Amino acid sequence: MTRTLVTVAHGTRNPAGNRVAAELTEAAGRRLGIPATTSYVELCEPLFADVVAGLHDPALVVPLLLSTGYHLRQDLPAAVAGASVQVMLGGPLGPDPLLAAAQVDRLVEAGAVSGQPVVMVGAGSTEPDATADLDGAARLLAELWGAPVRLATLSGIGSRPADVVRPGDAVSPYLLAPGFFSGRSRGDASAAGASVIAEVIGAHPRVVDLVCQRATRVLLGELASA
Repeated sequence: MTRTLVTVAHGTRNPAGNRVAAELTEAAGRRLGIPATTSYVELCEPLFADVVAGLHDPALVVPLLLSTGYHLRQDLPAAVAGASVQVMLGGPLGPDPLLAAAQVDRLVEAGAVSGQPVVMVGAGSTEPDATADLDGAARLLAELWGAPVRLATLSGIGSRPADVVRPGDAVSPYLLAPGFFSGRSRGDASAAGASVIAEVIGAHPRVVDLVCQRATRVLLGELASA
């Protein structure tokens, strides 16, 4: 039976941010050897709800979202429930060691040095489960980086970068793609005196690995329930 990989990113008004989702999807589909389609929750087309409504073959959905939140609880399940074919919906990408490994690479690329304290900056959420996911991601990053990692958020629950970042810190944005939050993260970190500000995680090979793992997990769950 033919299955399609559908990824769903949040979407942004920044074209470069939307291209990250497309690049990850293309690479994962090529590696898995199945058709692959990129979609977005909002702000960019094609919208996830429209893609799901137009499916003719069963699909594996991998959200390109780093933590649990409203979209995973409400929007995506509602769209899947209205599909005319079988659609299996996976969970968020994070927290995961592969994301932490990609963050380490971005820190090194930006000039961070071993032992340098790091502040991980996430978008944030008002949902406790999302905050728990962020805490887990920060712990994974600290384990791989081998130095303290403190957490800041740009919205919702948690402390803001201005209150967490200290002069000389390195900053690791826990963001998949450039957009509004990445610009705000960089500005706030710079104003607080960070000496190194890494790029967003982006279409890193480790993230492609993770998308493939998530798609395989969804498929195995489908087969187990058949």
